[in-house]
Amino acid sequence: MDRRKFLQLSGAGIGASMLPLSGNVIAESKLTQSGMDVAVKKELADAALNTATKLGASYADVRIGRYLNQYVVTREMKVQNVVNTESIGMGVRVIANGTWGFSATNDMTSDGIARATAQAVATAKANSKYQQEPVQLAPVKGHGEVSWKTPIQKNAMQIPLAEKVDLLMEVNKAALDAGASFVNSMLYLVNEQKYFASTDGSYIDQDVHRLWSPFRVTAVDKKDGGFRTREGLGMPVGRGFEYLDGRAEDKVQSQTVLYGNSYDMVEDARLAAEQAQEKLSAKSVTPGKYDLVLDPSHLWLTIHESVGHPLELDRVLGYEANFAGTSFATIDKWKSGKFKYGSDKVNLFADKVQEGSLGAVGYDDEGVQTGSWDLVKNGVLTNYQAIRDQVHMLDQKASHGCCYADSWSSVQFQRMANVSLLPGEEELSLDDMIKDVEKGIYIVGDGSFSIDQQRYNFQFGGQLFYEIENGKITGMLEDVAYQSNTQEFWNSCSQICDKRDYRLGGSFFDGKGQPSQVSAVSHGSATTRFDGVNVINTKRKLG
Repeated sequence: MDRRKFLQLSGAGIGASMLPLSGNVIAESKLTQSGMDVAVKKELADAALNTATKLGASYADVRIGRYLNQYVVTREMKVQNVVNTESIGMGVRVIANGTWGFSATNDMTSDGIARATAQAVATAKANSKYQQEPVQLAPVKGHGEVSWKTPIQKNAMQIPLAEKVDLLMEVNKAALDAGASFVNSMLYLVNEQKYFASTDGSYIDQDVHRLWSPFRVTAVDKKDGGFRTREGLGMPVGRGFEYLDGRAEDKVQSQTVLYGNSYDMVEDARLAAEQAQEKLSAKSVTPGKYDLVLDPSHLWLTIHESVGHPLELDRVLGYEANFAGTSFATIDKWKSGKFKYGSDKVNLFADKVQEGSLGAVGYDDEGVQTGSWDLVKNGVLTNYQAIRDQVHMLDQKASHGCCYADSWSSVQFQRMANVSLLPGEEELSLDDMIKDVEKGIYIVGDGSFSIDQQRYNFQFGGQLFYEIENGKITGMLEDVAYQSNTQEFWNSCSQICDKRDYRLGGSFFDGKGQPSQVSAVSHGSATTRFDGVNVINTKRKLG
C-alpha cells in the first residue's frame, strides 16, 4: 500500500475501524463502469473447473468477484473524506481425497487461474492425511445459467457525488440548527458483482447492492461540560438510493422516530439533536423490574446476539468461537423437541430472501437457491443455520443456503442468515401495547451490549428510553440497561405488534472467523413487550 492510498483509507473518520477497506483506490467514474462480460466469466470458470477435475478433485466451485465500495464521511459542514475502492479476483474451492482445499488469485488469465486451482487441489491432498472423516456434501441440483439482482430503483453508485454530499450537508445543518454541538454523517455504499460456477452444473451471475447512512449527533451542556449523543435510526438496507427519498406517507410513526421502507435522514437528524438535548436533563432510571416495550430499531440487536449467533450450527458444535463464542443451544436441546427458547408467542425464522434485507440474495456462495426456514416455532427450538457440509449432522438432506464469503479472496463458510421475529397475528399497535403497561420502559435504538461466550447471559442498552406509568409515557429516562438470559428473556415475551409495525434493522459488518470476515445481515420484528425484566442504572458514581 503506498502512502497516498494509506492516507485516503485511514482518514475515513468515525467508524473507519469497522470498514473492510480492501482493494484498490479508484476514481469515482470507475464505480459505474461495466464489469467483466458474463461469457468471459464462464470461460474462466470452466478453465478452473476443468483443471480441478483433471487433477483429481471430486468437486469444485469457483467464485469470480468484483467488489465496489464508496465511503463518504462528513463532520459538521465539512467533507472529511471520500474513498472509492475496487477489488477483482477469483477464489476456487475443491474437494480432493475427501478434504477441502482453497486458493485465490487476482491474476485473471487462464494460466493464473490454472495455477490457483492446482494450488487448491494440492492443499486438499496435503490436508487429507489429517482428515478423520471425508467431507459430506448435501446434494445440490445444477441451476444452469441464471442471474439475480437486488431489486433497486436507483443505483447508488450512479448518483453523483455532489448529490450525496449535498444530502449529508443538509443532514448536518438540520442537526446543528436544532441545537446539536457536533454531528458526523456518512454514506457506505456496496456493490458486489459475483459469479459462481461449480461442477454441479451451476453458472450464477449476481449483482448485489447495499447501503448504510449512519450519523451521530452530540449535545453538550455548556454549564458543566456533560454531553449526550443520539445516533441515526435509519438502518442499513439491501436497497438502492431510493431508500433515502423519505416521504411522510411512506413512514411508520412512533413516539420518537420516523422511518420505514424509505428514510428521511434530514428529519431524523433534526429529531436527534432535540432528543440529545432532552437527554441532558432526563431523569436517571430507578433500578428494578420493568415491562419493556422494545422498538424494532432496538430489538434487532438483541435478536442478532441472543438468537442469530447461538443458532449458527458451527458455534453449537464448538467448531467456531471467534467474535461471538459458542452456544448454549446445544444439539441435545434441539433433539428433545421440547426446549422452550421462548414463550408461545415467539416465532423466529431465518431467511435469505426478504426484500430490502441485507442478506437477500438469489443463491448463496455454494450455489444453493435461497429460501426461509423456522428456527423457533411457538417458542420451541426447531432448527439451526447450516450449510452443505453440515446438514448431515442434523440428519437433514438439503443445505439452508447460508454459506458466504466477504471477498473472492476469502473462503466461503457458514454465516448468519437474516434472523427475524414474526409479527403478532392479532391487530395490535404500539399505543395499544403501551396502554396496558403499568410500570415499563419504551426503548428505541440500539446501544452498547455485553453477552457471554455461550450467548446466554446478557446486558443491552439503547438510544432513547421513555418511562411508562399506568399506560402512558410520562417522560424520558437515562442511564438504562436491562439484564437477563436468553431463555428467560424470550420466555417473558407477552405481546407482539402486528405486521403493520414490522421493520428491519441490521448490521453492515458482522464479524466471524479467523482470518476474520464480515457480512451484512438484517433482523426484522414489530414492537414487542417483555414482562418483568431486570433494569439497572448505568450511571457511573464518583468517589
